[in-house]
Amino acid sequence: MSSSLFQSSTIPVLAQVVDFAQSRHEVLAGNIANYQTPGYRTRDLSVKVFQEKLKGAIEARDRQAGSLGAASPSRLGDNQPFAKVKESLNSILFHDDSNVSLERQVTELIKNQGMHNTALTIMRSQFRLLQVAISERVT
Repeated sequence: MSSSLFQSSTIPVLAQVVDFAQSRHEVLAGNIANYQTPGYRTRDLSVKVFQEKLKGAIEARDRQAGSLGAASPSRLGDNQPFAKVKESLNSILFHDDSNVSLERQVTELIKNQGMHNTALTIMRSQFRLLQVAISERVT
């Protein structure tokens, strides 16, 4: 019951955003660390590809939940659409032939940190709401 409750909420989506942002942060930090390394090519994780994969996973989850109905929540865990999003992180890494400036890398790092912090803030809010609902008290 509790796994289907979480799977139908925004929590798995937010978890994917946080995981992606953490992975991208590591890549961008590596670019900054190697800024003056001769022959180094900047790397990045494609936000657009991630968003497309995540959108597809959300749509698959919603279709699956709609076709299964409320009668069989245990089957929701059988085919996790979000697992495919996480697997895609390994294949969307690309090398850029252009020389990206340090300012651009720092800007991307800040934007990525904002996405990460926003997802965590929303996730915390969702958990607080669940805690209030479970304990039946207002905070």
